[in-house]
Amino acid sequence: MGKNLYQKVWDDHLVGPLENGQYQIFMGLHLIHEVTSPQAFGMLKDKDLKVAYPGRTFATVDHIIPTDDQSRPFSDPMAERMMAVLSDATEMHGIEFFQPNSGSQGIVHVVGPELGLTQPGITICCGDSHTSTHGAFGCIALGIGTSQVRDVLASQTLAMDPLKVRRIEVTGTLSTGVTAKDVTLHIIRMLGVNGGVGYAYEYAGAVIEAMTMEARMTVCNMSIEGGARCGYINPDETTFAYLKGRERVPSGAGFDAAKRRWAGYASDPDAHYDDVVVIDGSAIEPTVTWGVTPAQALGIGERIPDPAAAEGLDQELMSDALRYMQLEADAPIAGTKIDVAFIGSCTNGRLSDFQAVADVIEGRQVASSVRAIAVPGSEKVDQAARALGLHNIFTAAGFEWRKPGCSMCLAMNPDKLVGDEVCASSSNRNFMGRQGSSTGRTILMSPIMVAAAAIQGAVADARDVFQLEQTS
Repeated sequence: MGKNLYQKVWDDHLVGPLENGQYQIFMGLHLIHEVTSPQAFGMLKDKDLKVAYPGRTFATVDHIIPTDDQSRPFSDPMAERMMAVLSDATEMHGIEFFQPNSGSQGIVHVVGPELGLTQPGITICCGDSHTSTHGAFGCIALGIGTSQVRDVLASQTLAMDPLKVRRIEVTGTLSTGVTAKDVTLHIIRMLGVNGGVGYAYEYAGAVIEAMTMEARMTVCNMSIEGGARCGYINPDETTFAYLKGRERVPSGAGFDAAKRRWAGYASDPDAHYDDVVVIDGSAIEPTVTWGVTPAQALGIGERIPDPAAAEGLDQELMSDALRYMQLEADAPIAGTKIDVAFIGSCTNGRLSDFQAVADVIEGRQVASSVRAIAVPGSEKVDQAARALGLHNIFTAAGFEWRKPGCSMCLAMNPDKLVGDEVCASSSNRNFMGRQGSSTGRTILMSPIMVAAAAIQGAVADARDVFQLEQTS
């Protein structure tokens, strides 16, 4: 019997078994940022340890950096301290640091792929849950905690248990106006936030194969939201075309050799899977969340579910979510008023996300009641968007065009909700208080759906707002 990609990568990076029953796995690439690594460097200092492989470690700043004024010192003393510690530690240990104005700074899960650091068949870890993003390239990418960041800095290895593998096949063809974000929200809605516990997700099928690399990254990004430890897509010609010519990717004969090696990591036709789920992609419609987890989602044409139709804990969780979101059961989600529109994050802060929105908002205007911001995922995304004039289209429509960073995805920088504001967000989490206010409310959706909500001042179907016609 053949092997799936997860098994192949595991076998290639296995150091050996540990006494506690786990396994020691070599990490080919370690990405760090300013949130989880400063404490880890402090732990190294306490034990008088050095970074084992500084050439395999790369740093950026993303979570705490302001997206309006990035001049130093930052206005937030804690943010400034975290930045200073990371800067000093990377210099001390000889780690490359993508600082602001270097041309390469940005969200860690945007920077790695665009530089070509992310490649098929490797193991990647980062002290950030959404490291699963990199699995779009056919690698095993794991989010880790601070103590594990310390371990990888000191040994370039990670102790972990092997995972089961679930293959998720998305068949058919997506309808016009349905995006990768809708696909991943639909999957999480179907399988639940705990459905992937103990699993690696392998995404496959005609819909996945037809996606661009940036769309594939969106799908893999939210694997963690479904409880999976990681998610990946088998490398193919789309993968190789994206990587060719990237700054940190071999060129010429080196690229040809790498491509042959990468292709060998794809799952074998007779590979074993612990579970297989098949989803009809043609049945997916633009999807938004109504509650406080990504699984509490529904199609834009559906009505908010009624807790009375559920039982036990589900009924209680649904009732609590509706109470927090100030929504009524059986009401349409379309028409829900919003106060803020946010396009960005490691889920949807890439060039294609802004291009897709620019294509539909040109000549339109954000509702006067809505505060709208667009935040590129990296300096390279910002530069490319500006070269295409996308920033002018956004600002003319009433969006603020910001500097790169995680921004309003989470409450670790100045971009936050106020009071019980409702935000239409292209990010990945809608937990209570996620965007900075204990009563702020988040509705997750795709970038073009955020744009539609911004223009209407309420949750709306982008297909109607922008008169998107179905293509054959």
